[in-house]
Amino acid sequence: MRAVFLLSLLGLVSLNTGLSQSTPPAPSPTPAPAAAPATPPILTPTVVNRYPHDRAAFTEGFQYLGDGTYIESTGLVGESGVRRVDLKTGKVLGKVATPLVTAFGEGVTVLGGLAYHLTWQDGLAFAFDMATMKEVGRYRYSGEGWGLTTNGRDLIMSNGTPTLVWRDPKTFAATRRVTVTDGGQPVKNLNELEYVQGSIYANIWLTDRIARIDPQSGKVTAWIDVAALTREASTNAAKLGRPLTFDDIPNGIAYVPERGTLLLTGKRWGTVFEVKVPGVGLTNGRAQPRR
Repeated sequence: MRAVFLLSLLGLVSLNTGLSQSTPPAPSPTPAPAAAPATPPILTPTVVNRYPHDRAAFTEGFQYLGDGTYIESTGLVGESGVRRVDLKTGKVLGKVATPLVTAFGEGVTVLGGLAYHLTWQDGLAFAFDMATMKEVGRYRYSGEGWGLTTNGRDLIMSNGTPTLVWRDPKTFAATRRVTVTDGGQPVKNLNELEYVQGSIYANIWLTDRIARIDPQSGKVTAWIDVAALTREASTNAAKLGRPLTFDDIPNGIAYVPERGTLLLTGKRWGTVFEVKVPGVGLTNGRAQPRR
């Protein structure tokens, strides 16, 4: 009997062990799907003022100077140069031609009393003394030159690719690069630039959009839709019998710190639009001249 009891007991133990080994393991928790990249908001500018703009100006660079004037650079071979302009009247107060007569002029920005001016395909930048508009320096760079702005310390340059390049204003040497993306995809054709309150604003060539860019990550944090401004500029040009062409696109962004506004224009547009844009405000409530 004892032997039978022991055999029965061993059978039960074996049966229980087999059952426990055949029990399937609990399923692992399903990983949560990766969050989709946030879609940048689309902002609509509100026009608060309109000013005259030279219809012959093929605008490449554009920056407010803090005293009712702005600096503008123009393109096209034989027509390229840098000019200082009165905002309210559109009167040219002083100008200088791009020193290389065969060059296609591109962006301009002012830092440390100098106006830095790019060329498109010549790999050459010029520096002009703001007081005299005399050339005081030349710098070499590789690749194309498109837009130029400053954060108050560095020059920041676009070249038509998704890459922005930070440059030393004394040597023009590249010190940093950032790739601009929207939803993880690179944004090409970055054109005219403006640094505003910690963000970089960029016209996108051949479009009606301006990208607001985080300079640290390169991510687009918002888009500004300027299609209504393009339509108005086009309608006005047609009324004068000089319709805009395919490349007379939005190009030109300048920040007015004492009013918390942006000045926006385009190539051969007859108007500079002063606009309010969500996220752009006053800086210390007063003008801050570019020095």
